[in-house]
Amino acid sequence: MIDRITFDPGQCGGRPCIRGMRIMVRDVLGLLAAGVTESEIVADYPDLEADDIRACLAFAAAQIDHPVLPASAA
Repeated sequence: MIDRITFDPGQCGGRPCIRGMRIMVRDVLGLLAAGVTESEIVADYPDLEADDIRACLAFAAAQIDHPVLPASAA
């Protein structure tokens, strides 16, 4: 599903976008955070599909999934 997220250095400053379109992942995430529903987003952006929105969420989850290592006490 994350394969729907694309990166192009010549588009949107290389920021992650959806399927090569100029719709950035952060914009979709921002709409979701603001309380806009999936159906409202798809209605406002007819080129988007529900799977694109889920891909944005999966991408965001993967980005924050890294271990936090404690500093050594040496």
